[in-house]
Amino acid sequence: MILIRLPWLDYFKDIFAESENGIVVVLESACPKLDDDIGVQRLNQSLDESDRYILTYRVDGPNAVFLGEADLHDPEYNSFVVSEVFVDLEIDQSLLQEGTCVPVVNIHVYPTAELEKSFQTDNGIIYTLAVFAIFAFTTLVFLLYDYSVGRRQRTVMDRVAQQDKIVSDVFPTAIRDRLYENQAKNKMNGNHIEGDDGPLGLDETFYGGSNAAGSAPLADLFPSVTVVFADLVGFTAWSSAREPHQVFILLETIYGAFDKLAYRHGVFKVETVGDCYVSAAGIPEPTDDHAVVACRFARACLQKMKDVTLKLEVSLGPDTSDLDLRTGINSGQVTAGVLRGERSRFQLFGDTVNTAARMESGGEPSRIQISQVTADLLEEAGLASWIIPRNTKMFVKGKGEMQTYWVRRSKGLIKPKAAGQKYGMSTLDEEAETEGSSDRSEDDHNEIEGMNKTERLIEYNVEVLASLLEQIVESRGGVVNQIQTLSN
Repeated sequence: MILIRLPWLDYFKDIFAESENGIVVVLESACPKLDDDIGVQRLNQSLDESDRYILTYRVDGPNAVFLGEADLHDPEYNSFVVSEVFVDLEIDQSLLQEGTCVPVVNIHVYPTAELEKSFQTDNGIIYTLAVFAIFAFTTLVFLLYDYSVGRRQRTVMDRVAQQDKIVSDVFPTAIRDRLYENQAKNKMNGNHIEGDDGPLGLDETFYGGSNAAGSAPLADLFPSVTVVFADLVGFTAWSSAREPHQVFILLETIYGAFDKLAYRHGVFKVETVGDCYVSAAGIPEPTDDHAVVACRFARACLQKMKDVTLKLEVSLGPDTSDLDLRTGINSGQVTAGVLRGERSRFQLFGDTVNTAARMESGGEPSRIQISQVTADLLEEAGLASWIIPRNTKMFVKGKGEMQTYWVRRSKGLIKPKAAGQKYGMSTLDEEAETEGSSDRSEDDHNEIEGMNKTERLIEYNVEVLASLLEQIVESRGGVVNQIQTLSN
């Protein structure tokens, strides 16, 4: 009998690193124990664990500890076992005598709870949170960037809309579009210099810059246009006795009402020069009935002037209703365009404009004076009943005596039908009442008309005194509050 004893404890030392702890090694031999005769007797019989050599060791880093002669691993980790044949002499058992055992040693390696714990880490959660944080940060940066870009885009669009509105208020739509087209062409041709844009976003050629001399101005000849001059009579004396804000309240109210009428009638507002409102029909879009449109617009302005001054005299004084409107109209050829430079605007030039100004200055309050050319256009339109000749000829500087006409204010004038049709009989008074005063209530109008001068003066004084009393009460209340504060 040969007995082989191996120092397994020394064998398992210095195998693993210091950090590798908690490994259980189970050695199992196929031969029975030889401390008595049982081994020989049971060699060919089935042996249980108590009859075989089974040794258990625990390896912690470079150290090894013998745990006992039995399988002492934790059954919870059976599924993690790694088994190999550790010792096999590869001798044919049939060649040996009966009762002889050639040992075959199997090794089983099991983890322990300590080893499992060493591999349990929060790195997964940390990595997940890190990825989520990066994703959240990226999303936040994207949202902030998107908001910033959107806000900037809205700011740019608002600015463009404001600029477009200002340009539209100053220039006709057709002229505005041509201005933008010219600017786009300048940019395409390389004539536009970044940073030379004016306050309305138009390039320096529009404002008379260094490139203006090399570019063609926006100017056109309109062969048939009717120009209207409407001047506020008595405004100079009235404004000298008023506060600045009262003067502008009057002008804004009157000119605002005229602007609405101009929009309704298709008349283009050219400008306001002091207390004179200048407009034109048949420009920038030519029309055949420009003289008819201008006369209708002038008549509506006369009616609107009366309504506005009556309403404003309660707050601006009873003599406000004494203000009147003197209107002059002339038709003919004009040159119109954009005069570039500081405070550029769309302007009209020509003898037609000067004659229309003379028609206004040589006219009378509450009357519309037209030239012979305008009168001929009304007659050609079949509206001869609209006009009556002036009794005396008017002397015009540079032209001599001219026959002029008044536009009738009485009933019996002609109201046009649909566009392109002949004009039918109606009253210009009815039309002006409908178009020029559609936004006022009938009751308010009748109430104001029914008040005489004395009643309006009394109401104005009552309003002024009431305003003064309110100011006195407010000032005294402030003094009382200060006294109470000091006494406390």
